[in-house]
Parts: sequence; structure tokens; C-alpha cells
Amino acid sequence: MNAPSTGSSRGAGPTTPATLCLDRSGVTYVRHSYHPDPDAASFGLEAADVLGVDPARVFKTLLVETAGQGAPRLAVAVVPVVGQLDLKATAVALGAKSVSMANPVAAERSTGYVIGGISPIGQKRTLPTVLDDSAFDFETVYVSGGRRGFDLELAPADLLAVTGGSRAVVRRS
Repeated sequence: MNAPSTGSSRGAGPTTPATLCLDRSGVTYVRHSYHPDPDAASFGLEAADVLGVDPARVFKTLLVETAGQGAPRLAVAVVPVVGQLDLKATAVALGAKSVSMANPVAAERSTGYVIGGISPIGQKRTLPTVLDDSAFDFETVYVSGGRRGFDLELAPADLLAVTGGSRAVVRRS
């Protein structure tokens, strides 16, 4: 693996709201582009395979809707592509009574990204974000860069910093 260089980005890929956010923040990251298969069963597992990385290092961005705190609101959960989101643990991490998966149209409208390319970084609106604790098992992790076929590699602590997120165990294997 190529280690990111300090205060910059490397690699090929488009400019997206996620890369602009990282550049403004001075976060070190690496861009990884590939040609996605529109028929892939899992965008995240495809990314791991094409990029040649352990799928446990590739994280998917899921939007949930919270309940029990007044009006429902959207939040972000970032979990490894090899696991599933634990809705009860996510509710606890977000301080909600419960959570459910968000409507895909609402997720796209809120984030400014399309399903399969939703990045936890650079969303149109800042949403409460929780990153699964397993990310900290690795020096760097991969998340969507804001388009299908475009991933960003960065340190988990930097991902938390740019999203204003928190960390908790929110996956089930």
C-alpha cells in the first residue's frame, strides 16, 4: 500500500464535494478510481476486489432515520462492507430510541450523492455520524469518494475529524 503523503492527496480521480472538503481540511488521503460494474451485487465488495484490499478495510455509508427524539432526523452510519449495520447499537450510539434505514430518495436528497456513491464526507448537510470502531484496527480505511467507482483512503481519525463523527461498535458480522 502507498502511504498518504502529509497534507495532500494522491492518486487519480474526480473532484467531488468529498475531495474538496478533505482538501480544505488539510487531511491526507489517497484517491482510488476504477470502472464500476453496474451489475455488481455489492459496490463495497467490488471496490475491495478491484482495489486489491482486505474487504474489512472498505466501509459503506448508510443513512438511517432516528426516532424518539421529537421529529425523525437522518444520521450516518459507516460500517465495514463485510458486516451489517446493527440498528439497536446504532440507536444507542446516536442517543435515539430506535433507528431504521432511511428512504433512498431522502438519503440522496440530504447528502447530494447517489446510492452506491454516498460518501460520509462533504455531504450537503452535516448529519450526526457514527463510525464503526473496527475502522481503528487499520492505519487507513476506504470510503466512497462521492461517486461509484471512486474511493478515498484515509486514516480513521481523520474521517472522524472531517465528519464531526463519533466511534462505536455499530456493526454485526
